[in-house]
Amino acid sequence: MTQTQDLRGENIIDSRDVIARLEELQDARDTAVNSVSEVEDGDKWTTANGTELASCWDEEQEEEYQALKSLADDALGYAPDWTYGEALIADSYFTAYAQDLAEDIGAIKRDLNWPYDCIDWEKAADQLKQDYTSVEFDGTTYWIRG
Repeated sequence: MTQTQDLRGENIIDSRDVIARLEELQDARDTAVNSVSEVEDGDKWTTANGTELASCWDEEQEEEYQALKSLADDALGYAPDWTYGEALIADSYFTAYAQDLAEDIGAIKRDLNWPYDCIDWEKAADQLKQDYTSVEFDGTTYWIRG
């Protein structure tokens, strides 16, 4: 299995990447749980919720796993196309996303000559957010169409 990237800090995240990374981490975590009986006491640790894990799984992986699990649980309720691919857009990137979207759908010209270069993109982004729901992932707000 190829390892997927850590998704924290990305401007746009595809829900399918969240699902793939979560599955990858779940497999590794399951291996760590199942390996507990095979390792010495010093080679295992216990999570905050009491799960005992072999040291082949570390706290950073556990934090990423829990953050992704929480994101998936939250977003699944808002995004009907979660399993088929739904974009999560970082709040700090949403204005640029709104401009890219307007260009992609042909609402404005790509070369942005006058009067297109006078558009209040923050206002346009705020209006676009009405069709989106915010979710939190690792301390960052993301917007998902829901």
